[in-house]
Amino acid sequence: MGLNHFGQGVRLEVFDFIVIGAGSAGCAVVEGLSRSGTHRVLVIEAGGPDRNPWIKVPIGYAMTFANRSLNWSYTAEADAGLNGRSAYWPRGRVIGGSSSINAMAYMRGLPVDYDIWEQMGATGWGWRDVRPAFDAMEQRMTGDGPVYVADLSDRMNPFSRRFLEAGDQMGWPQVPDISTLTGTGIGYYRSTVRNGFRFSAADAFLKPALRRPNVRCVTRALVEKVIVENGRAVGVQYSRGNQRHVVRAAGEVILSAGAINSPKLLQLSGIGPAPDLRALGIPVVHDLSQVGQGLQDHLAVSYQFRATEPTLNNRLGRLIPRVVEGAKYVLTRGGALSVPVNQVGGYAKSSPELADPDLQIYCNPMSYAIDANGTPRTDREPGYLLCAQLCRPESRGHIRLGSADPADAPRIYPNSLSTEYDRQGAVRAVEMVRRLAQAPALRAVTKGAIIPLPDPQDALDDFRSRAATVFHPTSTCRMGNDPSRSVVDPRCRVHGVAGLRVIDASVFPTVTSGNTNAPALMVGMRAAQMVLADQATTTLEQRTAYAT
Repeated sequence: MGLNHFGQGVRLEVFDFIVIGAGSAGCAVVEGLSRSGTHRVLVIEAGGPDRNPWIKVPIGYAMTFANRSLNWSYTAEADAGLNGRSAYWPRGRVIGGSSSINAMAYMRGLPVDYDIWEQMGATGWGWRDVRPAFDAMEQRMTGDGPVYVADLSDRMNPFSRRFLEAGDQMGWPQVPDISTLTGTGIGYYRSTVRNGFRFSAADAFLKPALRRPNVRCVTRALVEKVIVENGRAVGVQYSRGNQRHVVRAAGEVILSAGAINSPKLLQLSGIGPAPDLRALGIPVVHDLSQVGQGLQDHLAVSYQFRATEPTLNNRLGRLIPRVVEGAKYVLTRGGALSVPVNQVGGYAKSSPELADPDLQIYCNPMSYAIDANGTPRTDREPGYLLCAQLCRPESRGHIRLGSADPADAPRIYPNSLSTEYDRQGAVRAVEMVRRLAQAPALRAVTKGAIIPLPDPQDALDDFRSRAATVFHPTSTCRMGNDPSRSVVDPRCRVHGVAGLRVIDASVFPTVTSGNTNAPALMVGMRAAQMVLADQATTTLEQRTAYAT
């Protein structure tokens, strides 16, 4: 029978674990916690099922980019570092989370990323610790890991070979699998695609878990707060339609709502910077100053060129070829629609003196634009895109509640280009694209610039005016040993609140060098093992205490 927050005499559903968010990390957490069959697991997702056909088509993520039925469609606050622009921040609001709407590029990140994590207090998360987890998680040509990592090089647009030739002329080693790069290299992107369909975290983890009788998933449910009693998380309150529900956790509550919504939910629950909570009339449950602080993201700048050879524009920018490609995809799961648009890329050093690459490169065999409504517009004439981003930016922003209403969007303050290192990195990114565009292999097939490169002295101004997020927000509930400098400990337990963890990209101490989906999956899978290990230890201690 429920008591206190749960109401006298109210019969409640009780689960061993309640997981909030069925995104990349959350799906992995649910699968790991439920595998033994001994723990009842509830996962609560704000979005609905992942049945929209554009989710499954690899190139279809352009159609989910601004679809509010699949997407939180956040907008950041005006950003002084980007000339006061307010950037669009899509985040998945659907089973699979952002892994159901992302560009499917699979990149582990560089070893230096994880060694930095450990140096910042995330003990046990160095490269030597996480590399075996990646190996166990991934399914490639051999192996039986849950995450399918596809080599689609034989389906890439023929023009993409020009990028590899240009990279060779830049002195970048050409590697067969850039997802496992530990240094400089270029190659075809590996993708979370299987048999011509997107292979999301839901496909890899959640759907197998839902076949177990001990797992339940509630969709289209907005979590309003975590219920804390006597310093321990004991349940969750959520609304679904016009009804409010309360469920109890016998074991733990786990936030896997992502780098935007996990800190939002902590603050709604009274866990966060006390002055901010009091200002909104939210009772302070635990004053934890770093909740929502430390936000990091990748900023990239793109330039587009008109090509003298056919590119994807010839297939997707014109009606009749587009219809042909659609028919080919329906009949064979092949053709242009079966491959993401990010086709070639890797890591590069802006200076040979650097110990590790500092830039990530994207090369797409298509020129296109996204209009104000989020609708993609593909050029009719052949073109291509070159893009670069700083791997490990230093700037940090924050997430703050806009109100105490759970239905309201949080306020996102990116604080872009707020350090000299990042400003110089922006200049280096523009210069790297310039050098790549001038490589003989690309000059030979370029008619002219669609979006011209600025003069070197104007590079930073152009970056401020045109750069955009690559949709990799992290670090708003970062791991560490010091509660004054972090939100969770190295086992993802929230400092000062028992029975509560955060397991998603928000716990990254810093953003990884590349795309963040693979690291988020790894954190979810690895942290689930920690939860079970801690649960077993606690249970043993309880039994011992009872016996004595």
